[in-house]
Amino acid sequence: MTAVDTATQGGRHGRDPEPRPSALDRARVWVASGGLKERATLLLGLIVVLLVVMSILDGVGLTSGRFNSDYLASTLIAYVPLALLALAELFVITSGRGGIDLSVGSMVSLTGVVFAMLYQQAMLPLAAAIVLAVLFGALLGAVNGFLTAYLGYPALITTLATFYAYRSIALVVSEQRPISGPEISSFYSAAKAVELPVIGASLPLVPLGVFTFLLPVAIVAWFVLNRTTYGRKLYAIGTNDTAAQWAGIDTRRTRMMAYVTAGAISGLVGVYTVAQFASARPDAGTSGSGMALPAITIAVLGGVAITGGIGRLSGILLAALLIVWLNASILLVVPGNEGAQAQLLALGVVLLGASLLSNASIRRRSTGLTKPVGVPGTAAGTSR
Repeated sequence: MTAVDTATQGGRHGRDPEPRPSALDRARVWVASGGLKERATLLLGLIVVLLVVMSILDGVGLTSGRFNSDYLASTLIAYVPLALLALAELFVITSGRGGIDLSVGSMVSLTGVVFAMLYQQAMLPLAAAIVLAVLFGALLGAVNGFLTAYLGYPALITTLATFYAYRSIALVVSEQRPISGPEISSFYSAAKAVELPVIGASLPLVPLGVFTFLLPVAIVAWFVLNRTTYGRKLYAIGTNDTAAQWAGIDTRRTRMMAYVTAGAISGLVGVYTVAQFASARPDAGTSGSGMALPAITIAVLGGVAITGGIGRLSGILLAALLIVWLNASILLVVPGNEGAQAQLLALGVVLLGASLLSNASIRRRSTGLTKPVGVPGTAAGTSR
């Protein structure tokens, strides 16, 4: 039967053949059916767009420096701490009940000072100083967790209070001066750029911290979230706290452990910043806009639902890369202090856009999808 016969037969039965949807209609179906929930794909696309735009601007001479692979690789030294702190926020925000940690930056400052005091002044072995600094960070996170999970204080108020407290302690114990010395100066090698084995001769140098700090933590975090009972409990309490209680989950202990984990990761970042700056700065995590705001922005941009229960590691790593390269690109286009202010503006715009996108996804999940007007054959409730 030919296409003409089919159309004629359809007309005899009183039914016109369904019109073929346009490209715009198909795009609307993709968005409505959850295509934008594939956050990793979206972030990869944004990274590609950023690279293309900046390459064009560099080619026509509108940048103050060269935008090339060497420049992008050098910016990864800032990628390590931001990605790690975004992972810390992943645990806290996923735990639900308005979970958020505004104190991660001040915990970085305080644990960095403690690490320097142990390693430089108390002359402890490097491994012991690192372990004790991470444990101290976990203790700071436990304070947040106890106040939030067991005493019921709102996380926003609790972590804002501890942000000020930890920041003040860091300034007092360091006498508002960076801590440095021969041991800490030699520890700078932990953050230096290195050549990759085998294929490194043809690639830019990559900061060592990507392999010694970020990747191990990312692998452990992925395993905990996706392959352990604790990970399932964390997503459960973030999705529905009451249902998790009825299922026999100790919601308070599970939520508190999320803050302990965030503190431990912040402690590790404190150690990294000492290597990065070759000194322990008491304002390492709080100077300027601090590290908390970018970390929260990266977490939300990476697909972590601010209401809890939703979040993926892949989105965090890609969102951190996008933010770091966006900041680096802004400095090439708008150099000087104006560039730093433009970075803050871009960070706010990205955070607002990510929040709107996350809210739209949550509304689609809770209310179900409706059939887009003019797009035939779309069933309500389709998800991806």
